[in-house]
Amino acid sequence: MTEDGPSGAAASGDPYDVLACCVHHQSHSLPVRSPFNHRSFDAINRTAADLDVVVPTPFAPRVGPHSEYDRVPRTERWGTYVAHYPRFLYMVPKRHFYHLSGDSIQKRVTEYVEETFETPHDVVHTSDIYLDGYGMLRYCKRHGVPLVVNSHAVDLHNFESFNEPVQARIRETIDYASTVAVVSDELAEVARRYAPAEKVETVPIGEDPEKFPTDRRAEIRRELGIDPDTKLLLFVGAYTEQKGLRELVAAVGALDRDDVVLATVGHEGDLRWWLLDRLGELDHPARSQWRLDPVALRRWHVAADALVHPSWTEGRPTVVYEAMAAETPVVGSAVGGIPEMVADGETGVLVPPKDPETLTAVLDELLDDPERLREMGAAGRRRLIDQEWTWARHAERFVEIHREAMDG
Repeated sequence: MTEDGPSGAAASGDPYDVLACCVHHQSHSLPVRSPFNHRSFDAINRTAADLDVVVPTPFAPRVGPHSEYDRVPRTERWGTYVAHYPRFLYMVPKRHFYHLSGDSIQKRVTEYVEETFETPHDVVHTSDIYLDGYGMLRYCKRHGVPLVVNSHAVDLHNFESFNEPVQARIRETIDYASTVAVVSDELAEVARRYAPAEKVETVPIGEDPEKFPTDRRAEIRRELGIDPDTKLLLFVGAYTEQKGLRELVAAVGALDRDDVVLATVGHEGDLRWWLLDRLGELDHPARSQWRLDPVALRRWHVAADALVHPSWTEGRPTVVYEAMAAETPVVGSAVGGIPEMVADGETGVLVPPKDPETLTAVLDELLDDPERLREMGAAGRRRLIDQEWTWARHAERFVEIHREAMDG
């Protein structure tokens, strides 16, 4: 725990020990993987909580499509804490053997924790229900430690697609957990299908607006080579079909105007090379960025005239919080928790998913009204601050939940 954490209620009170587990976490070989999990842990560790962090990492071959996992170190410092990367067996094909991957984490990571840290911890906190929460279940039961699980949507939205052994392991984890935290009210409704209502808590993630240099927008646009009259559309996310990438390209390609530039930023996804081919065929200038570091990404957010996020399914995407912090309006799909974030017509515009024609029409109308875009962007930043969608408040809420679990 650091000495420069927040001074609010969550930072006061007796210190306590947390074992945090997160499969989807960054490392030097996967530097931009699910950065919101690191930011969450870092914020929590700046309170009275003192985190030991394990990042279960698959064994992997030295060559081949997943060889980057072989290059993950044993430990690595991230912000205020050190991440530990114990190995486990990730069994494929996933549709048949995903339950065995969770069993491997239970066995191998529990042994690692007991050998490496002073145990037991006061509470276990995980970034997903499965694999993370189930992976720590043996440790929790063995030592009588309460468990707080978080969900960013994947395990709950996809519950019915998992095989029966995985579903059983998710239910077992939820039954033991003191709290099932979710990132949106929409996801809370899904969680209540599998968990008692009193266990489910919405804990939004957020962003820190002071990190976004909105006062340097004109200078940043010049540095990026964006002319003052050019309209910059920004997409940030995995290069996958579910993120609406095909709809994005179709919608931008259909814009009958010569003042548009499209910039995309991705870090994974099987449509990467498809996207590069399509961007080269667009009539509009386009750039594709890969694994952009957070500081550079914040500059693109500030420079953009609008963030376009045509996803098919979501929890509460971090990229929308980032756009709000950057005073950039959002054109996003009306799915998942996005309508909870974007005030339609006030901080951005909501569109139906899988509808490139409507997306084109909305973009065309907005780009003709730059003053409206600026007003919506400013309103988005105000909404972020008014709703306290910041990492500090996120951490304070989890400290409250941890203490409740410890007292229970």
